[in-house]
Amino acid sequence: MKKTININADVGEGAGNDAQIIPLIAACNIACGGHAGDAISMQQTIQLAKKNRVKIGAHPSFPDKDHFGRKLLTMTKSELTECVFNQLLAFFAVAETEDVPVHHIKLHGALYNYAAIDAPTADAVVAAILATKVRPVLYVPYNSVLHHKAENLLPLQFEAFIDRRYNNDGTLVSRSEPHALITDKEAAWQQLKQLVEQQQLITVSGDIIPITATTFCIHGDHPNSVEVLEHIHAQMKATNFELEK
Repeated sequence: MKKTININADVGEGAGNDAQIIPLIAACNIACGGHAGDAISMQQTIQLAKKNRVKIGAHPSFPDKDHFGRKLLTMTKSELTECVFNQLLAFFAVAETEDVPVHHIKLHGALYNYAAIDAPTADAVVAAILATKVRPVLYVPYNSVLHHKAENLLPLQFEAFIDRRYNNDGTLVSRSEPHALITDKEAAWQQLKQLVEQQQLITVSGDIIPITATTFCIHGDHPNSVEVLEHIHAQMKATNFELEK
């Protein structure tokens, strides 16, 4: 009996490879104006996902197109809530026009990382989602601050990364550090395989830590993301795995 793997990817960010990535994944996180994206790109990406039977999710971030949402911004709690709320409403409106259900929400970049460790940031994000009156699944790192803040308020799915290295405490290695990204396709496959089969991974320092996750992310803006996904699919065919659809 085959085991399914749920792979998600960040798309709609102007990387130019969405048409190659989306057929190879189960769910996509679509930029909705904070770090990238606008109404046109959201519509085009949603249409592409619909064509390929891929679940769609909103991918809000700090309002920071200059740094692609990967710089920590100082905002008040109310400012951040309003910012995320507006991004979600914009995305929900396009999804409704395209008659595609919104499956999930997944934060981007610095907002994802900071909401995982900072209570006021997590509170602001949860407040924004609740204010929309919509209850999609929220992708979160297991045992993060955001996980505990959103628990019992929103449906959750735990996420880990195929193409990022981890610290011993389970946080992602900063992109400013060497070896933060996994660019080797076989190394990415081995990390995914270990996550799925053993619920653990090897950290950047060589230790083994447990990781609880049921969806696994690859970044669409990485230069060889298509090559990595194609390799993963080839390896899945050779083993007892298949893509969850």
